[in-house]
Amino acid sequence: MDKIALTAGALYVIVLLRAGGTFAVGWLAGAGARRSRFSGRISSAKFQRAERAIQRWGAPVVAVSFLTVGFQTAANFLAGSMRMPLPRYLPALFVGGAAWALVYATAGLGVLEVLGRLFAEQTAVGVSAVVVLLLALCGVVVYRRRKAAPSSADVAADEA
Repeated sequence: MDKIALTAGALYVIVLLRAGGTFAVGWLAGAGARRSRFSGRISSAKFQRAERAIQRWGAPVVAVSFLTVGFQTAANFLAGSMRMPLPRYLPALFVGGAAWALVYATAGLGVLEVLGRLFAEQTAVGVSAVVVLLLALCGVVVYRRRKAAPSSADVAADEA
């Protein structure tokens, strides 16, 4: 139990620094955009409505984003760039960060422990499992790239 508490505490500090830093970078990027040539687009009524909605309702989205993969950085950056007030952002950061740290401390340590036992007791099976996982990952990457790339028929149709 001490190992989980220590890991969760360390992960909590890491997520607070990382997500808070992402929020700060977003805040600075938003401030820079407001002073740039894009300021006309940012001052539109539609953008202002979106900014007010994020400032008011974005905190639950930020908190839940910590339980997703690949969305939390975008949510924190957007919250910063849309100037979510700190009294709304910080509670979402603390709650979402705590949930993230607990999930990764418990599940992450469990997976590492299982892998450690597997490699210690049956090295060949452990190596085989890692190879299968890497091949599956490579297959997914190749599949997505082929699906995203335009086919030769699409290129020919565009040229015609």
